[in-house]
Parts: sequence; structure tokens; C-alpha cells
Amino acid sequence: MLLEMHCHTAEHSSCSNVSAEDLLRQTYRKGLQGVVITDHHFLWPESELKVLRRKAQMADYFLILSGQEVSTADMGDLLVYGADEVIPRGTPVATIRTKWPQAALVLAHPYRHGKKPGPETLLNPLLDGVEIFSSNHSVAENTRGLRDWHRYRFNAIAGTDTHGATYAGVYPTLFDHPAETMTDLAEELKKGRCRPFFKEIPRAGSNVRVDEITIGTKGDDEARERIIIRKFDAGEKWQSAERAFYIMEEIARHGFDRGMYRVPRTIEHDNEEMVLIEQGLRGNSLFEKLIRSGIEDAKLFVQLSAQWLARLHNQRLTISPPEEFIEIEQKRLVRYVERFEKIQHPHTRRARETMEAVRKAEMSLYESHPEQLVQGHGDYHLKNIYVGQDNMNRRETLYIAAIDFSSSFSLPPAFDVGTFLAQFSNQLLDYPDILQEIPEDVFLDTYLSAATQTSKDFLNQVELFRARTDLSIASFLIKVGLGDGENLWRVLVEAEKALAQFESAR
Repeated sequence: MLLEMHCHTAEHSSCSNVSAEDLLRQTYRKGLQGVVITDHHFLWPESELKVLRRKAQMADYFLILSGQEVSTADMGDLLVYGADEVIPRGTPVATIRTKWPQAALVLAHPYRHGKKPGPETLLNPLLDGVEIFSSNHSVAENTRGLRDWHRYRFNAIAGTDTHGATYAGVYPTLFDHPAETMTDLAEELKKGRCRPFFKEIPRAGSNVRVDEITIGTKGDDEARERIIIRKFDAGEKWQSAERAFYIMEEIARHGFDRGMYRVPRTIEHDNEEMVLIEQGLRGNSLFEKLIRSGIEDAKLFVQLSAQWLARLHNQRLTISPPEEFIEIEQKRLVRYVERFEKIQHPHTRRARETMEAVRKAEMSLYESHPEQLVQGHGDYHLKNIYVGQDNMNRRETLYIAAIDFSSSFSLPPAFDVGTFLAQFSNQLLDYPDILQEIPEDVFLDTYLSAATQTSKDFLNQVELFRARTDLSIASFLIKVGLGDGENLWRVLVEAEKALAQFESAR
């Protein structure tokens, strides 16, 4: 049973501008099964609730109850469910507990304004629960509430703290069993048979845990809050992720924080606990969109991806120092060949020759043309690009976003273009119809039209970085145990062709 547990009406809370009727209708449209009105120091009489149900035209099964929000003397705001009279302002929590032992007492929005309640508050025996999700919290504060709930395992609810119709029912609470009266509801709360309604998908990687959180119900517009929490165990991984987080934050500040072209919004950076929190994106990867969409839409998505990249390069950002890439790149290229050597692959010599040619050309380019360097993405491919819509009913809310900036360095712009083109043909190898209908020129021509500045030998540089990316793909195939397949041979040949084209044009 999904209920809105914290909301205020214009009729009896001066801070609210939503009528009780509108509040009920909006909550119903969100797919909830009931509302508990919690006006400040006010209890709706049962007779008024019956009139309200009739005016709002709510079905009999839609639960409408009244609790109250109380300003206490010692613990801030408290949600009280089951007291049979209005509680005066400034009443201590212990007094409320003693006078109404049957009532359920829930601490309201305790993380508001950056507060960090400790276990002595969250586990206080006078309380029956804590509100961890609230519109009165920031996203970071809601996340902190979630983390504390997992850590201390107290009873928790969600409550929207609604003061307007547009966001009623955003943070519902899920009850294990149906309730028909306030007595039923208070008992379920006191016994902990409820929880905030959200979806949590944990993923474990090497020294990192990733949780994807989606809060609330779909509703008509699917405007649910999405967050991604990354918790690191190793300092090296943390430093790399922290660096990428900072780069993404800087890129967002230069025009990628909203609109059609964007990056995920950074939310919180906790150095002490090695936790990063960012906005979760509503959408699918470009790869998924291409294989599931019609050709015209698929072509549009590729063009938007090219425009996103050109827009980034046009900013001429240099967030990371140029020498940082040279140091990292040398190690990566050597590692690519070492994977061939480790298994004594028959094409080791060819891989080494390709690597040496790429390394020499890259070094020459960096040393002779440092003015060309801009902050690039560094790993721009179909699965690091997201296509989504803020509102599924409005096509004009379409957006394109890039994720994963762990390989972002100061690069020649051709690096990202060559990477995309090599990965485009490789990742869509099993979809020849798409490759035929959307040739790589769709991306390349769009990029060149949108880019405000490219070097004379830009297309030649693209071939160099195409070869470099093909070498990395071949190395990856060995890493995942596919070194004996025909695909590795094909990728090596593609690398050699691109490198030969680069060399012939110099």
C-alpha cells in the first residue's frame, strides 16, 4: 500500500498553497492508494474528511487520514500519527510519548539545512521512525538519509512535505499491509512494517560499490528522482573517480548542466567516506537507442552525439594539464601490447609495430602542436553516450549526455572523433543494416559543421586516433578471452589501414 505520509493543505497550513482537493487528485494520479494529511498543529475532523472525499471524487478504497506535524521543544519537527487531539507547540517529545503511547512518532526532515543527525537521534527510543526522503531535503541530504538508514537500520518512511500541487506524492511510503484506520497505520509504523518507496540496484566492481536509486512512482510524466552513489574502498580508484567527478563538474559549469546537451549533475563529494553522488540519467545508451529505433531517429541521435562533442571541443577548456595525458598514454599503449605478449599471441609483432607507430605520432603531435589541445572526453563511444527525455510525453525535452570522464584529458579534438568512429563500427558489427543506413560520415560531417575550429590535418589525425582505438579494442578482446576470434584480426587490420592512411597523408 503506497501512501503520502507528509503533506499540508491551504485550508489549515499557512505555508501551503495547495487545496486539499488538488492534493488528493495529484497524489491519486501518481498511483498512490492514500494520503495522510499532516497540517501543522491541526487534526481534520472525520466529518470534514468525508466531505473532502466527496468533493475530490475519491473512490472509497483511497485512504484519507489526518495526522499532524508538531514543533517540539527538543527534537524539532515531529510527525504524529494517532494522537486524538491537537498537540500544542513546544511540547517535549517525551510528553507526547507518555500521553499518547499508541501514536506513532516520526522525526520530520531531520537532514534539512545540512544537518547530520547521529545514531543517538536516529535510534532514539522515543521515536518510531525517521523521515529519510523529503522534498525539504536536498538530493544530497536524501542520499545521506538513505546511507544512514542502511548503516543504523532504524524504521524509516518517506514524505513529500507537500506545499504545492505539482509535487504531491513524489516521496511515498510503502506499507506491507493495508490500513483502514489511523490505529492500523500507527501500529504498522511502530512495528516497522513499512519503508520508503524506491528502487535500489546495487552493483559491485573492483574496490567500488555502485547503487542506482530511483525514488517514487512513475506517474503521468515519469519525473522520478534518480541518483547514483559510488562508494570506494581503495585510494587509487578513489583518486581517479574524484578527478573525473571534478572534470564533469567543470564541464557542467560551461554550459552542459541542462538543456539538450549535458552531463550528469554532480551532487555530493564526500572525501572522508570516499563517496561520490551524481544525478542518474533517464534514458538509454546510444547503442541501445540505435538498435531499437527507426533509422531516422537513429540518425538524429548520431548527429546529436556529434554536436555534443563539437560543443565540448568548442569550449576550448583545459581542465587537466597536457603533460598528464602523455604520462598516462605511454603506460596504456605499453599495456595494450603486454596483453598480446602475456599469452604469446601470434599477432604480437603486428600489435607492437602499430603501438610504436601510434606512440611516435602522438608524441610528435603533442610536442609540435600544443595549441590544438582541448579538454576531451577520452572514451567517447556508443555506451558512454545517453539519449533521454525529461518528459516522455514531450519530444522537445530530448537530450544527449556523456558519462564516464575517467579518461578525460587535454587532447587533440581528433582523438575523440577517431575513438567514436572506431568504436561505432566495432560495437555495431553485428548490425550491418545500421552501418549501411548510417555511415560514419553522418557523424563526421555533423561534427565538422558544428566545430568552430579544426586543424588543416584534422581528418588525417582522425585516422591516427582511429588506429589507436582499434589497438585498444584488440587488447580488450584478449583481456576478455576473445583473442583467438576473427574479430581481433579484423580490428588489427583496420588499425593498420588507418595508420597507413595517416602516414601517406603526412
